[in-house]
Amino acid sequence: MPRCDLVLLHAPSVYDFRKKTILYGPVSDQIPSSPVFEMYPIGFTSLAEYLERSGYLVRIVNLAVRMLTDPDFDAEEMIKKLNAPVFGIDLHWMVHCHGSIEVARLVKKHHSESKILFGGLSASYWYQQLMEYPEIDYILRGDSTEEPLRQLMHCIHNKKEPEMVPNLVWRDSRGEIKENAFTHVPTDLSHVMQRHYVNIIRSVVRYRDLASYTPFAGWKDYPISAVFTCRGCTHNCTICGGSATAFRESFARPRPVFRSPEAVVRDIKQISRFSKGPAFVLGDLQQAGDDYARELLRLLDEKKVKNQLIFELFEPAPQEFLQRMGQAAPGFCLEMSPESHDPEVRKAEGRHFSTEAMEQTFRDALDAGAGRLDIFFMIGVAKQTPQSVLDTVEYCGHLVDRFNGDQRLFLFIAPLAPFLDAGSPAFEEPEKHGYRVLFNTVEKHRQALLQPSWKYSLNYETEWMDREQLVETTYTAMTRLNTIKAEYGVISYELAKAENQRLEDAREMTHAIDEIVSRGNQEALSSLKDKIDRINLSAHTHWEELKLPVGAMPVRFLRSAWSWLTGI
Repeated sequence: MPRCDLVLLHAPSVYDFRKKTILYGPVSDQIPSSPVFEMYPIGFTSLAEYLERSGYLVRIVNLAVRMLTDPDFDAEEMIKKLNAPVFGIDLHWMVHCHGSIEVARLVKKHHSESKILFGGLSASYWYQQLMEYPEIDYILRGDSTEEPLRQLMHCIHNKKEPEMVPNLVWRDSRGEIKENAFTHVPTDLSHVMQRHYVNIIRSVVRYRDLASYTPFAGWKDYPISAVFTCRGCTHNCTICGGSATAFRESFARPRPVFRSPEAVVRDIKQISRFSKGPAFVLGDLQQAGDDYARELLRLLDEKKVKNQLIFELFEPAPQEFLQRMGQAAPGFCLEMSPESHDPEVRKAEGRHFSTEAMEQTFRDALDAGAGRLDIFFMIGVAKQTPQSVLDTVEYCGHLVDRFNGDQRLFLFIAPLAPFLDAGSPAFEEPEKHGYRVLFNTVEKHRQALLQPSWKYSLNYETEWMDREQLVETTYTAMTRLNTIKAEYGVISYELAKAENQRLEDAREMTHAIDEIVSRGNQEALSSLKDKIDRINLSAHTHWEELKLPVGAMPVRFLRSAWSWLTGI
């Protein structure tokens, strides 16, 4: 294969998932990717574009999506053929801690002289333990590593020790671990993510490898794209590894930094040139203040983007704000995650707003012309009992009834799984918040991902629910919610029946696995692999409910080529 300067590899959550017998459960039911978590972080595209502006050739290879979509794809053979002095592997989410390290080992096996670099929020948090794995040469800490990576590449290219590269943890020529100062925390993002979507199109053409750049399985049929508004957060949700506390204590960012409204709208326009799919604007626009939100929405209104836009709220919003949103993005989709119907549970999770204010926001969003309103509830948070979870499900029925069965209202509930985020307030002070953390090392998390059932992968319990209760309550609650939605016509009876059958099959399989684990019969577990794989694959039916309409030919391949040729 042609040589490049840096290869960015995205691993599946469990490297050899195709051989393992693992019941994943509903751990990824509310995101586009599968339980393999094959979606690579958007930071890959930002890093690649920034380095290429400095003259480096960067290639992205999504091993996870290649392994998931092609049973004959040989990941090790692909790694063997790649040719670069540096291989970067993301560990942004801890759910990849098994796959990422296994991929690092394969890279070292076939490219012993190449350097291996880790990055991402989880890598930043666990950097000391990760450096105990001999395959890892470098870790870049923080949420903004574009410039430190450029400096590191310069050092590697010129065979210099990277003593002055900020945020870098590294092994010197004697194998000793060095920790450079964590000083690169930019308060201006104008130098990054300038044309990263166009750069991806160019790279696909350069390497003639669309498959390796595909964000997740099924993206060509449903090309949803993400647009970042900021790095950091103003909120301090108890279970979130991206909370204000986590960014301050673990990632050296005392306050969030926001991209300009012009940059955000520029991303959306780039997306519209190659895709008719929705663009998800990540981050509550209210975080940066009313002037910021007003200007961004004004620019969107001026540009008249045709793609459906998805916005998210972290707290209730004023009516006037939602009306401006409806004018700027007709038919917009709005997402909000109150976690529970119970104000006391919400408060324990760090969401300090009333049920009345929340419901008023729902009403105002629908009145403002929202084409869809997605409301997400969670199972496994503090002060939440099994009965409280079931009361939340009944509250969903109340919402559908209150809004007269409005077909734009979509309600979801899912477990906090598989891991409580490291760096979150709950992980750092579990007793204070009512949690029990079960795994406190990288290796324990890695081994947990290999367990035969998602129940044994959970890295936490609460004072109100142990892992057994959390799993059982999840299956009961999700089944009940499907039934309620079918009764109100939100989903079809056929879909509800299929979903509930999937959940019941998974519940029964969980019990069968428990019995096998208690007997220590590995052979019996292996005999269930085909059945477990079918249950895991059937989870795709649930994600259909999350999709927005995109019409025929959602990816505009000809316009993508034109964007590459013209640089527009």
